[in-house]
Amino acid sequence: MPRKVSHVSEADHDIVTTAVAAAEAHTSGEIVTVISAQSNDYDDVALVWASIVAFVAMSVIALFPDFYRTLYDRLTGGWGYELTANQWLGTVIAIGVLKWIGMWLILLWRPLRLWLTPRAILAARVRARAIDLFKVGTEAKTLGRTGILLYVSLKEHRADIVADEAITAKVSPDVWGDAMAALIEHVRAGRPGEGMAEAVRQMGVVLAEHFPRGSENPNELPDRLIEL
Repeated sequence: MPRKVSHVSEADHDIVTTAVAAAEAHTSGEIVTVISAQSNDYDDVALVWASIVAFVAMSVIALFPDFYRTLYDRLTGGWGYELTANQWLGTVIAIGVLKWIGMWLILLWRPLRLWLTPRAILAARVRARAIDLFKVGTEAKTLGRTGILLYVSLKEHRADIVADEAITAKVSPDVWGDAMAALIEHVRAGRPGEGMAEAVRQMGVVLAEHFPRGSENPNELPDRLIEL
C-alpha cells in the first residue's frame, strides 16, 4: 500500500478547508487548493552545471598546459614518461568526464540543485506545474467557468494562481499580488496552512466582488486541501 503523502499537518488541512468554505459562502467562484513538495526534478539544470564544470576544467588545462605538465612531473617524481599529444588529449578528456560525473553526483543532493537553479526557471516550472494541475482538475469543471486554483510548491518557496476563463475576463492577474505575497511570507516562516488560508480569504474577497453568490450555488469542486 503506497504511503500517504503528507507535507502539512492535519491542523493546516483544517485551516485551509475552513477558509475555502468561508470564502465560497460569498461567491459563485470555486477555489481549489493544492500543495506539493516540489514541482520539478530540475535534471536538465544539473546536466548544464555538470557540463559547465567539465568544460571549465578542460579549458583551464588547455590554457595552462605547462603548469599541468609540471604538476604531472611532480606527482610522478620525475619518473613519468613524456606523454604524447594524443595521450594528453585523452587525459584532458578523462579529467573532464570525471569532473562531469563528480558534479552530477554532488547535484544529486536536491537542496544544492535547487539553490543553483535560477529563480526565473524555478518560477517558470512552478507556473507550468500549476497550469497542468489546473487543466486536469479545475478548468471547465464548473458551470460558470469560475474555478480558480491556488498552488503551492514548498521546496521552491513559490506559489501560483490559475483561474478559469470567466475569472480572467474580469480580474487582472496582478490583482492576486497581495494574496500571493501573504502566502509566500507565511510559507517561508514555516506556516503553509496559515499562508494558504490567508491567500484564500483575499481571493474570496475579489471573487465575491465580481462573482457574488447566487440563489443556487452548488459546491462543484472540493474544498479540502489536496496534497501531491
